[in-house]
Amino acid sequence: MTSHSVHKPPVRKVAIFGGTHGNELSGIYLVKHWQEHGAEIQRAGMEVKPFISNPRAVKKCTRYIDCDLNRVFDPDNLGRTVVEDIPYEVRRAQEINHIFGPKGSDDAYDLIFDLHNTTSNMGCTLILENSRDDFTIQMSHYIKNALAPECCPILLIEHPTLKYATTRSVAKHPVGVEVGPQPHGVVRADILEKMRKIVKHGLDFVHLFNKGKEFPPCTIEVYKIMEKVDYPRNKNDEIIAIIHPKLQDQDWQPLNKGDPLFLTLDGEVIAYKGDSTVYPTFINEAAYYEKKQAFVKTVKVKLTAEHIRS
Repeated sequence: MTSHSVHKPPVRKVAIFGGTHGNELSGIYLVKHWQEHGAEIQRAGMEVKPFISNPRAVKKCTRYIDCDLNRVFDPDNLGRTVVEDIPYEVRRAQEINHIFGPKGSDDAYDLIFDLHNTTSNMGCTLILENSRDDFTIQMSHYIKNALAPECCPILLIEHPTLKYATTRSVAKHPVGVEVGPQPHGVVRADILEKMRKIVKHGLDFVHLFNKGKEFPPCTIEVYKIMEKVDYPRNKNDEIIAIIHPKLQDQDWQPLNKGDPLFLTLDGEVIAYKGDSTVYPTFINEAAYYEKKQAFVKTVKVKLTAEHIRS
């Protein structure tokens, strides 16, 4: 029995974004290096464009100037009239959409790698947005195998109500690269090197695909986002309990009923009350305090991709 083969157009236009958040330095350092010395990321038969997505935030080494660039690529913001007091990131999103999009159109870039750092202990994480995109599932499978035995968790942010509207969603195939732990405003050689390897393997995959290599059907295990969990708060909306030491740094590890989640400053332990096992990630991420998010709950699911060839 032969498997059904999906013929896909070659991937010719690829971008690598750094500095979507201006204090996540691995991607910024790599992109700036590749803008000057691009041989490492070039592959025959495709254009690879390294790009600083939020230059003003990069200059100030801050996450953003007016609002989070990685949350404004929705139709409302992309269609907003440019007036004097429009947030800088909304204006920048429209520029990015003009250069690399338009989002959802045939003219949009084929693939964008968006490079991020996290203060959470997430290792080399790939972030996918679409459970039915054979191309990015096959690519993730390839990268995961190439990085082994180093772990490469895959986070699926597809959700009926949690809408991300990411910078990379301008492309036909968006791939987030999230590497940690690294403090914001700091660059660590080991973390930068892990990110560099992910990009290398991703570009190698595209090159092989474009040359006509066939990729048989594959299945990958991913962590699908279920909900965001806030810190316990008082009536003034102030945090009254912090991540429990037993949860800290345990990204991707199973969390079961009764396991400690938070610790109040009086020493009271707040436990997980859910009946089913979940896998927390983005635990104690520095940038998510303002988003009222202590961690995100995920569940393990399997994604399958068809046999593909260009």
